[in-house]
Amino acid sequence: MKHTGNLLIVALLFLVSCQQKAEQQVQSMYSFPEQTQSRWISFENPQGEKGKGGMENFGAKGHPQDSIGAGATQVLMDIKGSGVINRMWVTINDRSPEMLRSLRIDMYWDGESKPAVSAPFGDFFGIGLGRMTAFENALFADPEGRSFVSYIRMPFKTGAKITLTNESDQPVSALFYDIDYLLTPWKKDNLYFHCYWNRDTATTPGVDYTILPDVSGKGRFLGTNIGVNANPAYGDSWWGEGEVKMYLDGDTKYPTLAGTGTEDYIGTAWGQGQFITRYSGCSLADRKNKQWAFYRYHIPDPIYFGSDCRVTIQQIGGAPKAQVIEMQEKGAKLIPVTIHDGRTLHPIYKKDTVVNLATIPYNGWTNFYRSDDVSSTAYFYLDQPTNDLPALKPRAYRVYHVKTGKE
Repeated sequence: MKHTGNLLIVALLFLVSCQQKAEQQVQSMYSFPEQTQSRWISFENPQGEKGKGGMENFGAKGHPQDSIGAGATQVLMDIKGSGVINRMWVTINDRSPEMLRSLRIDMYWDGESKPAVSAPFGDFFGIGLGRMTAFENALFADPEGRSFVSYIRMPFKTGAKITLTNESDQPVSALFYDIDYLLTPWKKDNLYFHCYWNRDTATTPGVDYTILPDVSGKGRFLGTNIGVNANPAYGDSWWGEGEVKMYLDGDTKYPTLAGTGTEDYIGTAWGQGQFITRYSGCSLADRKNKQWAFYRYHIPDPIYFGSDCRVTIQQIGGAPKAQVIEMQEKGAKLIPVTIHDGRTLHPIYKKDTVVNLATIPYNGWTNFYRSDDVSSTAYFYLDQPTNDLPALKPRAYRVYHVKTGKE
């Protein structure tokens, strides 16, 4: 009875805590924050100035849109002061995968010359592989497959600048946008928003793909969206056995946080079909074109780091042993890892050696390192306005072998 009583007390305390949090959230909707002003920036008020919105054409919708010529840069925001961006909305007339990879979005905080965010436009807004699809989650939305919305909060202390650069040879003739933000005092525990995009068109079997290279400082890993162009050399085999690993605060050979598989990381199981939820999902599952795009945002399960962080994912696939042997005999680049005989998982991986599966006595599902085309966008907060990560890869690399889904 004593044990039952303790459980009841714990349950009651949990319910009280939940109620208090709910009340705080509701109260924040009708409380007034001091020293705070609401602002919008768009072509109708490019500086977000008080009483100066919609001035062109005598207020009769004079400048709702503009264009970005080939090779040109459009400044979306450039202001001084402290505040926080709460929402961004953009739409453009050319939403092809090639254009979404050719446009580059950059964000600078507090007058820094190096951007904290530099990413392909579509990938930044959660559009995996540049293929538009209607969705909404906790950080991004594309309500009808025609727009780009971000709900990520981005605080700045002395200024914010956002630019959009067209690195293609075609103009964007119609660009609409607005950036919704608050002018509000900087808080001492604020962190700056950062973003890193990466791609490896042919991952090396046995070498984990890097979602976020080692970044120094105190911060929070917010999450990632990942795109996979599966290699046809592996036929219809499953590509997503790889585990996500997060190396935190001095981790070297082995990480503190390790997952169990790609579909497991986004909360599903036994394969990966299309689904959308607030914090994880698979926005694209195109078996015909061998393309998948998926995401996981660590909002209810925050990932904090005190000095450094690195995030990777293994590129491991799986298939019945006979199918893997056939691929191995045809010369596919693969390294066997494990065999599950229905009861026991048998490790067969040997470093610097490729095991000949035909010599292994076990039969069953076989996992193996493989080589695929993988891209990713990592979102994180850091206690400084710049980072020491590599610059965004050139356009030619970003648009290499992009697919429209009509192939």
